[in-house]
Amino acid sequence: MVLDCLCPWDGNLSLVSWTKVPDKYPVAIFHPEYGVVFSRQHKGRVEFLRTTTMDGSISMRNVTHQDIGLYRCSVQTFPQGPWTKRVQVEDLDEPPEDDEEEEKEDITEPPTPEVTVADVELLAEQNNNLTISCNHKHNGTVYQALLERMPHGQRWGIIGVCKKVEGGLVGEDYSDRGRVNCHDSLDVNLQLTGVAMDDGGFYRCTFNTDAGVQTTTVLLTVVTQGGFSLSLYMMIIYIGAGTAGLVLFIVILILALKHWRQNKREEYRVKLHPSRRQDD
Repeated sequence: MVLDCLCPWDGNLSLVSWTKVPDKYPVAIFHPEYGVVFSRQHKGRVEFLRTTTMDGSISMRNVTHQDIGLYRCSVQTFPQGPWTKRVQVEDLDEPPEDDEEEEKEDITEPPTPEVTVADVELLAEQNNNLTISCNHKHNGTVYQALLERMPHGQRWGIIGVCKKVEGGLVGEDYSDRGRVNCHDSLDVNLQLTGVAMDDGGFYRCTFNTDAGVQTTTVLLTVVTQGGFSLSLYMMIIYIGAGTAGLVLFIVILILALKHWRQNKREEYRVKLHPSRRQDD
């Protein structure tokens, strides 16, 4: 059988990854420079067709009932970013109820926007400086990292690319705000100087590795200086901690003074009644 995954726009294709939902491990991965990788169950049965430069379709031989299910094709492109498609593989031994059921065999991503969940949440005060980093523990060798930004109510857009080319590090900065930095480990970060309200939104790092695609999503919230102030917030915390410490010190001092007075009172009673001390 053939699972179609043809990207609808032109550009440069940097990675194709097929996974079977809900499995996390990829079925097949294609990279223009590093070649192809297949899972143990699909090795020798799956191949990429590559009819065009933007084609990520695969063919699968010796299909069994274990191959039935929902597959997800993820295509990483430049400059328009990622594109995904889902393909449902059904058992033909069970005839569909009507013709409309057959049309469900090839399902694209629903038009409704997906809910984005942040792995890290950052809070920044307007006009301050900030570095957005994707501290991700990579499972495998990283050969490319993409940094994307999605302002509130808009689509994802690539603002930086880090990759290894012929043993050297190549960085591409497309951000109109701040500076994108690449490191030898292919970790990427964005330095923002004078944070503005428009800088708020989602930021996503996508790492292309030999073990598949791994992502880290960061949500940045920017607050105005006239409203909630981070410095004021920290001052309140410090004052609260200092007040709590002072109250604790006063309580300890009062208890110690009370204990000291009781001891003094007892010594005074013993001096007034020496016989009581002899009896003791």
